[in-house]
Amino acid sequence: MHAAIDFGISNIDAVARIDGQIRRWTRASDGAPDELLLRAVLTQGGLDLSRLDQIAVTGGRHRALPQQIGECAIIRVGEVQAIGRGGQALAELTNQQRAAALLIVSAGSGTAVVVARGDAFAHVTGSAVGGGTLLGLGRLLLNTADPHEIDALALRGDPNGADLSLSDVISGPIGALPADATAVNFGRVARESRAFKREDLAAALVTLVGQVLAVIAINAARAQQTEQIVVIGHLTDLPSVRQVLLRVGDYYGMPLMLPTNAGYATAVGALLCAEQPA
Repeated sequence: MHAAIDFGISNIDAVARIDGQIRRWTRASDGAPDELLLRAVLTQGGLDLSRLDQIAVTGGRHRALPQQIGECAIIRVGEVQAIGRGGQALAELTNQQRAAALLIVSAGSGTAVVVARGDAFAHVTGSAVGGGTLLGLGRLLLNTADPHEIDALALRGDPNGADLSLSDVISGPIGALPADATAVNFGRVARESRAFKREDLAAALVTLVGQVLAVIAINAARAQQTEQIVVIGHLTDLPSVRQVLLRVGDYYGMPLMLPTNAGYATAVGALLCAEQPA
């Protein structure tokens, strides 16, 4: 029985391999990693630290943990390595395919972009825009920081109710972009002094965050000479965000892989790194 914990800014994600099956669970982040918090996370997943020979940890301030707790070894895995290996795993690449470059976009509170080539992983770019941006601006614009409420509002809204589209500014499409593609995020809000629907503001907010992530990913993939992009992180739990990411990928002819259980990818990567050290 093996386990791993990713101490994120907003969430603590844990995975365990038990009898060959992966168990996943999560909880809100609540303080710096220490022995008490580690034991609490394991208990939530029905595990006892004393039954583990080792546990992999990554993310946040995981290096503050000791190298050993009782008889259990604490295996520290760097975030870049965990993101890269986890992205490869969720992309379901064969060993041969892993040798080719894969771009992994870790869309959490902020965004990190890692390129993986076999067992070599490197951070290539990123953005401070991410899930934290969505929630922070959601509180300001919509009076809620509940991601599921923002998502539900966005799915009912029209982003061009708050944005300006290409048809608004140049009267038609440009290149591969259709006439209803965004020309100016929140441009209509800047231009018109009126009340805007919460649903349209939510849709425009999700569009802004999703577009930033997708465009950064596509540009980074081209710079790294790879056409394989996988997006991980809990931001992809939201259907509205997934729609935007897929739409932008279609615009630019660069499909983005959005695997299920993507929020646990970094924890899975740490688990795999500990089980199969380079």
